[in-house]
Amino acid sequence: MHRQIQRTGGHGTVADAACRPAAGWPVRSIAPAAAPHHRLQAGSSNWQQRQHSRTQSGAATLCRASSTEQAAAPAVSQPAAAAVQAVDYFATDKRPVVLFDGVCNMCNGGVNFMLDWDKEGVYRFAALQSTPGRQLLTRCGRAPDDISSIVLVEESRCYIKSEAVLRIALRLGMPLPLLAGLALLVPKFVGDPVYDQVANNRYSFFGKSDSCRVSDDGFADRFIGA
Repeated sequence: MHRQIQRTGGHGTVADAACRPAAGWPVRSIAPAAAPHHRLQAGSSNWQQRQHSRTQSGAATLCRASSTEQAAAPAVSQPAAAAVQAVDYFATDKRPVVLFDGVCNMCNGGVNFMLDWDKEGVYRFAALQSTPGRQLLTRCGRAPDDISSIVLVEESRCYIKSEAVLRIALRLGMPLPLLAGLALLVPKFVGDPVYDQVANNRYSFFGKSDSCRVSDDGFADRFIGA
């Protein structure tokens, strides 16, 4: 799911999604992704290098916490949860929102892929770690610090895991809708375990960035909270 951070002449301003700005924000350079594990296969390493070659200048802040630290964050209080739910990101814009892991190299590649194939501008995007992402997770009945799955948020319902990926593909350019329609015939109890295996190992396979993508210079209207 990802084409990392920014790319030349196209996608990718990054900033920490759930985070406070670093000194001197906006920063005009992006920290490189963490080096892959020494056991990472050569093919995955080459894939990461191709992603990094597409970076360009953009606003960035350092990530406040790692995924592990975010997972250990205290639960949101009831008043805070109520405030989160009060934000309606569909009040003036009915387009679905795709929530993705903003520090995941693979996930950012997936976002770039969707931008390329979504010529009609059907989807909006937000990092799971961003304030809008956390608010939309709460809207879907999920924990605000849950970054375990991509989430497709529509005005009336939400989809996760393999179903989210396939339903997103239904509204992208041909032939993806045809392929997704066939794949949706596969039961979720078959598709979700495959998704989980990839998602649970996404950092090991493709690495992660030190900064979190929350906007894109070439697609400003497509990112929430930019």
